[in-house]
Amino acid sequence: MSELPGQSGRRKRLAALGAGFALLFALTLLPAAAVQALGPVTKAGTAMPLPVPSLKPSVHRLPFAPPTVTFYGRGYGHGVGMSQYGARGRALAGQTAATILAHYYQGTTLATISASSPVRILVLAPFKATGAKPIILHGRGAPFTIDGISGTFPIGAKVSVWPSGAGFAIQVNSSSGSLLHESTSAAADIRLHSGADPGRLEVDTKPVADDTYRGVIRLLATSSGVIAVNEVGLDLYLRGVVPSEMPSSWPAEALKAQAIAARSYAEEHVHPTTGAYDLFDDSRSQVYLGSLGETTTTNSIVTATAGQVLKSGSTIINALYHSADGGATEDNENVFTSDTGALVAGPASYLRGSSDRDPDGASYDSSSPHATWQTAAYTWAQLSAIFATDPRTDTGTLLSLDLSDKGVSGRPIKVVLLGSLGSKTVSAAVFRSVFNSGSPAADPYMWSTLIDTAPIP
Repeated sequence: MSELPGQSGRRKRLAALGAGFALLFALTLLPAAAVQALGPVTKAGTAMPLPVPSLKPSVHRLPFAPPTVTFYGRGYGHGVGMSQYGARGRALAGQTAATILAHYYQGTTLATISASSPVRILVLAPFKATGAKPIILHGRGAPFTIDGISGTFPIGAKVSVWPSGAGFAIQVNSSSGSLLHESTSAAADIRLHSGADPGRLEVDTKPVADDTYRGVIRLLATSSGVIAVNEVGLDLYLRGVVPSEMPSSWPAEALKAQAIAARSYAEEHVHPTTGAYDLFDDSRSQVYLGSLGETTTTNSIVTATAGQVLKSGSTIINALYHSADGGATEDNENVFTSDTGALVAGPASYLRGSSDRDPDGASYDSSSPHATWQTAAYTWAQLSAIFATDPRTDTGTLLSLDLSDKGVSGRPIKVVLLGSLGSKTVSAAVFRSVFNSGSPAADPYMWSTLIDTAPIP
């Protein structure tokens, strides 16, 4: 779920209009918005307001548009909930996991649930399996079993599965290649069980190296192809999540905060009576690398926080988190808007934005490589070409940008683009997405929506 360094590929777009022509038009620019303090937590866990400038900057109207525009930003990710680099900075400052979590998830309390609570993770997207190209799995570490087939299969045995009639054809071969079993199931839905620890199941068909899992692998035919779902206990799942979402070398209290947040997020998303899976194994949910992603350090952290979750009242929270907040988090409803920036989500009491700076004013996420950043400088002709790549932001020849509608952290909630074809209003997320996909691939990325046209303090 977090967005640690790494970026999507972006399409190259060549600027088609002359740069000098933008000088003819008025531009609405804003000074950098300061971060509003909403009671950060000190080492002792007490609220401590910080003196900050107003978040209601005046609007400066220049007599002409400057020849180029550079976007300045802070942080990486959506800015809601826990900042991972912020948690690291707070842990290095001596704060405990409980204090860290109390800051990022306001008004919550710690509770304990079963560490073996079941969770289902999609680990293989729909795959068009055939007899010539079946799904391949291997048993690793211990003998394994397959539901509906008697006996066990030895370590290293290879399982091939493909649709046949209304069910699956199943073939099992030993590591030396000899045939151990061949049959057809009545339904296109089977489960393989890894056996006792260190038993694992390797999903060889998965196109990445991290393809080995504890627990059960369920193979299920869908209209789009065969999927593989890992069914495993909650804390065994977390062993593959925590080191994937936060480096195991980071301070223990930050790792504990990550484990509790990730466990809460997972459990809040479990829906056992509907669908075939609860979570994705990537940033659409949380990054999960299975047993190959585990480390001794983070396994110990998961054990030390066994079953611990965060609750708001009696309900487990949707513990959103991200890489770096740039010095302030944001109210959830201001970030997860419609494409036009309209507020559509209800406010969550525990996802309130607040300052994330130490008593000296330094951002707790200052060690992030994206604590502060800036884009290249663009002419108005270049910006026109970038935003013309998407109908949501295409206004012809771009004349001005308005980023003045901001949330409590200084992040724009929406952006107004005015051009020769009229004006369009989009959410800050859409603005960022179009910019990143439409700008030249070699140009610096826009890492978050905490942006302005001048450096942000």
